[in-house]
Amino acid sequence: MSVEIRAEIVDGPLSDAEPWAVPGAGAILTFEGIVRPDENGRTISALEYESYDPMARAELLRLAHEAASRFALLGAEVLHSRGRVPVRRCSFRLRVAARHRAEALKAVEWYVDRLKQEVPIWKRAVGADGSAEEAA
Repeated sequence: MSVEIRAEIVDGPLSDAEPWAVPGAGAILTFEGIVRPDENGRTISALEYESYDPMARAELLRLAHEAASRFALLGAEVLHSRGRVPVRRCSFRLRVAARHRAEALKAVEWYVDRLKQEVPIWKRAVGADGSAEEAA
């Protein structure tokens, strides 16, 4: 059985997710990263993401394939923003499909932890006054 895996880097905030069906899946989980209105105790208006696209996309795919192997996933879809994403908008979406919820839940947590450690995507917080600084 082939595993459906997709990873993309897109400009600006992510649009709403389209329905996703994966044959054999008993669990489809969606995790979305939403830009909070504060960063390090400072009110912000947006986050700006910068990436080294060829390597970032390759790493997003590699991690998705590894997650599929580790957790017996039937599918994985990863989207990450590049550029400015305003507060309350989605900048990251991970969807995983598995036969059972336990594998899907573990895969989401594992993937997000690894993404933050290994994928060359950086963010800067943009203050209400337009000033920018590194974000955690």
